[in-house]
Amino acid sequence: MLSSSVNVIFYIAILLMSVVVHEVAHGAAAYQLGDETAKMQGRLTLNPLKHLDMFGSIFLPLLLVVAHSPFLFGWAKPVPYNPANLRNRRWGTLVVAAAGIVVNISLAIIFSIVLRIAPSAGILIDQANPTPFVVVVDLIIFVNLLLAVFNLIPLPPLDGSKILFSLLPLSARRFEHWLDKYAFPILIIFIFFLWKFVAPLILVLFSHLTGAVL
Repeated sequence: MLSSSVNVIFYIAILLMSVVVHEVAHGAAAYQLGDETAKMQGRLTLNPLKHLDMFGSIFLPLLLVVAHSPFLFGWAKPVPYNPANLRNRRWGTLVVAAAGIVVNISLAIIFSIVLRIAPSAGILIDQANPTPFVVVVDLIIFVNLLLAVFNLIPLPPLDGSKILFSLLPLSARRFEHWLDKYAFPILIIFIFFLWKFVAPLILVLFSHLTGAVL
């Protein structure tokens, strides 16, 4: 078992790297669809220093730790891309927005497979009394599920809003502009007052992937 303080350190480190991978996936998808903005700005890298966002990567996670929140989450500085450079602006925007979510879900699935095949490699898996290996793998799965679900929320600047408005007709642009205008206070209200209604979904997905209950 790891101590709770060590768990928090691992959690924040895994969260940071997971949001970095999430953002790089956006840039890589845009690059594949014809936009080189992220590459030219040096953002197609896993170096976390290139992606840190003062609020989403540092302040918010620390605030949630101080507030003893049961969930810690955050985000990195968005990887820039120019929709006008995409081969298909509307559907390209959807693909770029979905890329980060797909990568997070993929990582959660891959590490859940690692967890399930570990006993065949002689690694003891006991969720009731987890080893450091199990703790770290569980954290990777949980954090990536957390990021995927969080980013699916259809509020700017989250990916869910870009996916949603890529699917809606152009007549919905006025509502999109209104959401963009008030995005920050709406998101903060959602995080502190409404997130508790979404969070149980993460626990259900975690349980299905790992066979464990948090």
